[in-house]
Amino acid sequence: MAKHEAADGKINGLIDRGCSMEGRLTFDGAVQINGDFRGDIISDGMLVIGPEAKVEGNIQVGAMIIEGNVEGVVEIKDKVELRRGAKLVASINTPSIVIEEGATFQGQCIMLPDSRVDVAGDQVVMQQEVSSAEEGDSLMM
Repeated sequence: MAKHEAADGKINGLIDRGCSMEGRLTFDGAVQINGDFRGDIISDGMLVIGPEAKVEGNIQVGAMIIEGNVEGVVEIKDKVELRRGAKLVASINTPSIVIEEGATFQGQCIMLPDSRVDVAGDQVVMQQEVSSAEEGDSLMM
C-alpha cells in the first residue's frame, strides 16, 4: 500500500461533479475532486483532481494526480503527475513531477538542488537526485 492511499487503497473522500465548495479542505488518506473547489487544501495524503474539476487556491499535499484544471500555488512533498488533458497554471514546488503528453503546465516549477530529468516514452519525469549521476545519465535544467 502506498503511503498516500487510504487504509483500504481507495479514495476516502469525494467532491463530485455538480458540487462547488469554497474554504479550507484538510484530510487523511486520499481525496478526489471532480467538481469545483476554491481555497486551501492541506494534507499529507493523496489529492486526485478529476478530468472535469476546476481547483483554485493554495495546495499543500503529499502527492497529487491532476487530470483537470488547477490554478494557484502548489507544494507537493513527494510527487505530482499531470495526466493527458490536465491544465496546471501555478507556481509549484515538488521533488518529482511527471507530465504526460497532452497535459499543459504554465508557471514556475521549483525543484530541490540536483534535480534529475528523465525522458521515458511520452513522459518527462523530473526527480530529486539523491546520489551522484550514473555514467551515461543526462542531466538537464
